[in-house]
Order: sequence, then C-alpha cells, then structure tokens
Amino acid sequence: MVAMDGPIVFVSRNRVKPGMLDAFLAHYRATVPMTEANKPDTLVQLAYLSEDGTEVTVVRVFASADGLDRQLQGAEERSKATYAFIEPVSVELYGTPSDYVMEMMRKVAGSGIDVRVDPQFIGGFTRLGPG
Repeated sequence: MVAMDGPIVFVSRNRVKPGMLDAFLAHYRATVPMTEANKPDTLVQLAYLSEDGTEVTVVRVFASADGLDRQLQGAEERSKATYAFIEPVSVELYGTPSDYVMEMMRKVAGSGIDVRVDPQFIGGFTRLGPG
C-alpha cells in the first residue's frame, strides 16, 4: 500500500502530577486562545481528562506535516511551563511527519517516553466547522 499525503494527527498522553490538576486546568485553558491565535495550522486541539483526573490526553490535527512543524516551533519553551503540572507518558503520530519532527520524536523516545508513528495515511475525511 502506498502512503498518501494527508493530515497529521498528534496525540500526547500525560500523567497529571499529584495535587496539580486545578493548576494544570487553569494553565491549559489559558494557553488554548494563544495557540488558536498564533498557530493557524493547528486545525484541531482537544483535551480529554480521565475519569479519575490523573491523566490528560491532548489531540491535535494538522492538514499537513508543515502544520505540525510550525506547531512544534517553540514547543520546548512552552512544554517547560506545562511540565510543571503534567509529565508526558506517550506520543502518537498518525501520518507522515517531516524529518524535523522525527528528530524531535527520537529525542522524546530517548528520554523514555513511548513514541508511536503510523505514517501511512490511506484515506478518510474531516468535517471541520459548523456541520
């Protein structure tokens, strides 16, 4: 099967540090408008909290690998602030990321965080906006 150009889905799973849930939620909610305003290639950003409040999963969707590249520019600095509240457990990438992103993922994996990449987009559709 041949890979097709297509969207990139980035999923990060994180453990909420003990006693930090409320602070994390405030931090996350404060950063969403900045991401929405400054990262127009981020088509979707959604966060989900586990029932017991100990884990948070963030899902981001980009139209292309270039969009993910632009999202990750400056991510190290943003992550430092976020990691005061959470610690990464795993990263999943769906689609074909750039060499830049793959290099970053090798660094992430080298730090002991699970990284999964499923590069072959085989088709589908999105419905973004009012439906």
